[in-house]
Amino acid sequence: MAVNLLGQETSPYLLQHADNPVHWYPWGKKALNRAVSENMPIFLSIGYSACHWCHVMAHESFENSDIADVMNANFVNIKVDREERPDVDAIYQEACQRATGQGGWPLSVFLTPDQKPFYVGTYFPVLDQYGRPGFGSLLRQLAQAWREDPGNIKKSAEKFTANLDAYRPQSHPVDEISRPLIDEAAMNLLQAGDPIYGGFGSAPKFPNAANISFLFRYARFSGMRRFAEFGLLTLTRMARGGMFDQVGGGFHRYSTDRQWLVPHFEKMLYDNALIPVNYAEAYQITKDTFYLDTMRKTLDFLLREFRAPEGAFYSALDADSEGEEGRFYVWSKREIKEILGEEADLFCLYYDVTDGGNWEGKCILYNNIKPSWIASKHNMQKDELELKMKRCRERLLESRGHRIRPGLDDKILTSWNAMAITAMIKGYRVSGDDAYADAALETAEFIIRNMLDADGLYRTYKDVARIRGFLEDYAYTAAAMLDVFESRPDLRYLDTAVRLGHHILTRFWDGKGGFFMTPTDHESLIFRPKSEHDLSIPSGSSVAIMTLIRLYHLTGEMDFMKVARQAIYWSVSKAAENPYAYGYLLNAVYLYMQGAIEVTVMDPGRGTIPSAIHASFIPESIMVHIRDKNQAASLQKYPFFAGKPFRTVEEAYVCKDATCSPPLTEVSGVMSRLDPGNIQS
Repeated sequence: MAVNLLGQETSPYLLQHADNPVHWYPWGKKALNRAVSENMPIFLSIGYSACHWCHVMAHESFENSDIADVMNANFVNIKVDREERPDVDAIYQEACQRATGQGGWPLSVFLTPDQKPFYVGTYFPVLDQYGRPGFGSLLRQLAQAWREDPGNIKKSAEKFTANLDAYRPQSHPVDEISRPLIDEAAMNLLQAGDPIYGGFGSAPKFPNAANISFLFRYARFSGMRRFAEFGLLTLTRMARGGMFDQVGGGFHRYSTDRQWLVPHFEKMLYDNALIPVNYAEAYQITKDTFYLDTMRKTLDFLLREFRAPEGAFYSALDADSEGEEGRFYVWSKREIKEILGEEADLFCLYYDVTDGGNWEGKCILYNNIKPSWIASKHNMQKDELELKMKRCRERLLESRGHRIRPGLDDKILTSWNAMAITAMIKGYRVSGDDAYADAALETAEFIIRNMLDADGLYRTYKDVARIRGFLEDYAYTAAAMLDVFESRPDLRYLDTAVRLGHHILTRFWDGKGGFFMTPTDHESLIFRPKSEHDLSIPSGSSVAIMTLIRLYHLTGEMDFMKVARQAIYWSVSKAAENPYAYGYLLNAVYLYMQGAIEVTVMDPGRGTIPSAIHASFIPESIMVHIRDKNQAASLQKYPFFAGKPFRTVEEAYVCKDATCSPPLTEVSGVMSRLDPGNIQS
C-alpha cells in the first residue's frame, strides 16, 4: 500500500508536506514506474517553501482527508520543489503558459503515465470560486475521464507535447553585432519603464536587477545619462519603499503595487544576492552613500539571517508567520510609540506610520518624504536625522526579534550561493570591508569541498549533497570563482572556473547557438529544456556566455570565445526586440562589443590602483590584484599573466585588443586607459 514518502527527503518544501494524508512521492523512478505499471495518471504539484499560495492550497486541499482519498485512489501524486528541480518546473511551466496564458506557483499538472500533460493550472481552491474550478470536483472529473477514455486523453496529451516542443522559440543568427541592436534594446527597455516610480510596467513590479545593470552599461556606452538616471530612480524608489525591509535590511520578493509599497513578503537568497550588485554600481556611478548604505544593509542581512554554520547561505524566508502573510514585518503606530517613546513621532513621519495604517490596518515602513525636508522641518542636520533613524531601527529590530519568525528554507543551492559569492565580492570591492571578502571565500570553499567532485557539481545540500547540477549551477559557480580569483588570485579558483567552463562546452552547449538546462547524462524527460530568459534570475545561458568571455580573456582558450560569440550572434536579435527578458544577455553583449580591458596589478598591499578601479564604474575591466611572488609565478601558465614580473613597487599592466601598456605606477595613468567613456557626475 502506498504511503507518503516525503519524510525521507531533505527539501524543506517537501518536508512541509510529509504529514499530508496524500500519498506523495518525490519525483523519481519509484513514482514514474508505478504510474506506467498500473496505467495511472499522475498529479504533479510543484512549488517552493516560501510560496504563500502553495501554503494556501496545501491547507485547503492536501491536508483535507476527503480530497486526499480521491487523490490516492485515482492518481500517482508527485510533489516537486522547483528550486531543486528547475528542469521539471521549466517543462511544465511552459506547458501551463501555452495552455492557459499564465504560469506561477503552485503549479498543478495532470500527466499521462509517460509524463505528458493533459490538464494544467496553478492554484485551485478546494471549492469552485475565484472563477476557478474547485480542486475536489476537478479531481473527480479528470479521474472519471481517465477511466472512461484513457486513449483519447493520451492522444491529446501526445499532440500537445509534440506541439509544445515544436513551438519553442527559434533563433536566427544575425550577420554582425552592430550598435543599432544595442540602441534598439535600450530604447525598448526604457519605453517599458515607469517614469514616476521606476521599474518596469505597472504592477506587480519585480526588481529586474539585470535590466538595471544593462541601463547603466548602455549609459556608459552611449554617453546618454538618462538611461543611468532611470536605473537610479528605480533603485531609489525600491530602497525607500516597503519592498525593502527598512528595519532588518534585505529585499522582499516583489511589489504588488506600482509604487513599491506593498511587497510579497518572502525573502529569497537570489534577490538579495543580485540586487546589491545594482546598488554597488549605483554607488560607483554617483558616489552617493545612500546606495552604498543600501548595499551594506542587504549584505549584512544575508550574513546575519541566511548564513549557515557550514559557511554557505540558506535559500529563503517564508512570506507567512503565524498563518498570516507579512505579519512578522508590519507594525501598528501604538507598537512603535511603546518601543520608541519620544522619538516615535519623528520616526512615524519619516516612515509613513499612521493610526489607520497603509496596508490592512497595519503599517509597512515606507519613506515617501525626502529626509532633507524632514530634517529642515525639525531644525536638524540630515546626518543627525539619519543617525536618529538608525537608532530607532535598531530598537525595532531588537523588538521584532521576539516575534515568531517566518519559516526558513535551510537547504543550500549551488547556483544561489554562487550569486551570493559575487555579491559579497562586489560589496568588498566598493566598501573595502573584509567581512564580505571573507564570506565570499568561505562560501567558495564550501562549494569546492562539498558540491564538486570528479563528475562535476551537485545542485543542493542539506547535510549531504544531492541532485546533479544544472547549467545555472555551472555558469554561476564558474563566474563566482572568477570573481573570487580576481580579488584573491589563488590558482585553485581560476582552475576550478576553467574546469567548469569546459563542462559547459561539452555537456550543455547545443553545438549551434544555445545551451541546454540539463547535462548530456541527465535523466530523460519529455523534452530537454533550455534556459534562455533573464527573469527572476539571469538565465544559465546568459551567465554562461558572460563567463565564457571572461574565461577566454584570462586563459586565452579560443574555444571559450568561439562558443560565446556564436551564442551571442544567435540570441542578440531576440534581446533587442524583448530586452526585458534578456537583460543579462545584453550585459554580455556589452562586454563582447566593448572588449574586456585586462588589468594586472602587482602589489603586496591593498594598493591605490585597485582601490581607484573599484571606486569607478568600469564594467568591462577584468582586474587581478597579485600580492606576492608565489602567486605571480603560479599564474604564469596563463597568457593573461605571462611575462609580468612581480616587483616591490606597485605596478599595473593594462591590456586591450592584444596590446599591453608598459608597467604603470601612477593611478592617473591607469585610469586614463580604463575610463575614456565615463558617465559619472
